[in-house]
Amino acid sequence: METLIDILIILLSIAVIAKGAIWLVDSAVNIASRLGISELVIGLTVVAFGTSAPEFVVTIMSAFRDIPDVSVGNIVGSNIFNLGFILGGTAIIHSLRTSRTLVQRDGVFLLFGTVLLTVLLWDLTLNHVEGAILFTLLISYIGFLYWKKETIDSDESEKTIGKFRRRDILTLLLGMGMVVGGSHFLVESAVDVARTIGLSEWVIGVTIVAAGTSAPEFATSITAALRGRHGMSVGNLIGSDLFNIIGVLGLTAILRDLSVDTAARQNLIFLSVMVIIVLIFMRTGWQISRREGIALFIVALARWVYSFI
Repeated sequence: METLIDILIILLSIAVIAKGAIWLVDSAVNIASRLGISELVIGLTVVAFGTSAPEFVVTIMSAFRDIPDVSVGNIVGSNIFNLGFILGGTAIIHSLRTSRTLVQRDGVFLLFGTVLLTVLLWDLTLNHVEGAILFTLLISYIGFLYWKKETIDSDESEKTIGKFRRRDILTLLLGMGMVVGGSHFLVESAVDVARTIGLSEWVIGVTIVAAGTSAPEFATSITAALRGRHGMSVGNLIGSDLFNIIGVLGLTAILRDLSVDTAARQNLIFLSVMVIIVLIFMRTGWQISRREGIALFIVALARWVYSFI
């Protein structure tokens, strides 16, 4: 009976996280737009940060509850889920246009961050110094994006800022509260279920928790693609994965050293290979076709099945 209640709490928590993250993202985009920030930068930073909020909260909470396998497993699993199920699934629904910038700048940087994390975690620990290295990369990346961003007319900027709405701030705070609260109950219930049915904390982190915290990315990318905003759809996933790898894990390791299961090695290698495959697909014809989407979806599904074996 307790397990059934935990499962219901997990499902409810995922729904709360998803709704909260959507409000968080929408309000953040409105605020950023009114401050004159370009859509490309919004997609790669503000939206990506907003959709990564569940991963951030879950990872921090898990680390301070001394379950680092859930912390790291959640990030690795979430990135695999984003590239396989969400990017692949979105491409199945509607082929996605990409761009040279997304591939050669943001995609390559994601690959670099993933490979670097694999190297740093090869000894199955991530310490304060290594976390600082990762987090510094994120700050540098964001700084570069804003340095290269398109400028807008100053008069237009003043006019836009003048229309700043208090409702956006309230929605932002409410969304953050829902993400934090939902993430807390998601971690608590997921760990209880894992221990009850005999699953390792790594497996539960890399599958169930990862899928739950990826709900905002799913909602955002599908919505953006259906509205024809392919750059934001793909950019959100690339940016979110970057925030997860070098931002969330970097900051978590700064606050608390992480030690993980040996399964982390093969999962990080798999993630690195998957990033390479995604970059190749994005480069061919500067789009991700439905066939390529099916391939990504199948690869991610196979990895999930393997995790439970």
